[in-house]
Amino acid sequence: MQKTPKISCRNIWKVFGADPAGFMARHGGRPRLSDFKAEGYIGAARDMSFDVYPGEILMIMGLSGSGKSTLIRSITRLNDPTAGSILIDGVDLMTVSEKELVDLRRHKMGMVFQNFGLLPHRTVLSNVAFPLEVRGASKDERDERAREMVKLVGLEGREAYFPRELSGGQQQRVGIARSLAVGPDIWFLDEPFSALDPLIRREMQDEFLRLQKMLKKTIVFITHDFAEAARLGDRIGIMKDGELVQLATPAEMVINPANDYVREFAREAPRDQIITVGSICDRSSIPQERQAVPGSSRLCEVASKVLSSDTPVLVTGEDGKPLGSVTRQSMIAALYPQGSR
Repeated sequence: MQKTPKISCRNIWKVFGADPAGFMARHGGRPRLSDFKAEGYIGAARDMSFDVYPGEILMIMGLSGSGKSTLIRSITRLNDPTAGSILIDGVDLMTVSEKELVDLRRHKMGMVFQNFGLLPHRTVLSNVAFPLEVRGASKDERDERAREMVKLVGLEGREAYFPRELSGGQQQRVGIARSLAVGPDIWFLDEPFSALDPLIRREMQDEFLRLQKMLKKTIVFITHDFAEAARLGDRIGIMKDGELVQLATPAEMVINPANDYVREFAREAPRDQIITVGSICDRSSIPQERQAVPGSSRLCEVASKVLSSDTPVLVTGEDGKPLGSVTRQSMIAALYPQGSR
């Protein structure tokens, strides 16, 4: 049974130019890319429709200027969409009052951005407590909650430090703690790790996955790094010229890219760490053997067993029932598609 979406976006358009509403009306609400170019308008989001489910991590990717950040700002109505609807738990954000929108942002949404956005004159504890201060919480209440969040992100003992006294990774942890202080249902992250060194970035990805395992937030995460998207995300959406070109699981996107644009993103992807056995198994073949590999396993996790077997290996589903089979040949073809042609 399909879950009810936490976020539901339908036919979202965000047009920049002199008269976006008039431009949309002139073209029947569905302007083509050539119309934007001809009239000097920018279609930062063009007819985008998708859902995000409770507890899901949706990664949004695309080249610079593809509309990634505009999309996240449209979903939160930091920039009002030109057209379309955005439902959060069934409530259409396009119909709520300004006060209701502010309350939704304060209580349901947490946001983390690339530049950290810390207040330099405030300590770590004060930075984390700031959203609660804006909400009107008492000092004791906000300090207690802030200390909990500081501990959660591994910065206990640094409550009195100022941002300038922290490393880039530590500053980003403060930003994450601050965004979680209000207990949001939905977490929006706009390239939060892109300014960090590779080792610190990997550490922050580990921290992110640790937090998500505990908190189970619904997350929309913007990145330009396919490896990061595949490692962190349940699904990936790739944007080009304001359009959602493909929305799929990392494995589906690597195996069946929608076009050359998506294929180029996935070209250097670590296929063995992304593709699952279940996504390549032959469902028409059920071998009679006791030993099996779970369909949710990554190829790297079962490569030794499958590659050393002269016969098909049984693949099972989450319920333990037979799903199909995988062979040495099918695994090699998935890992090295160019060489299998």
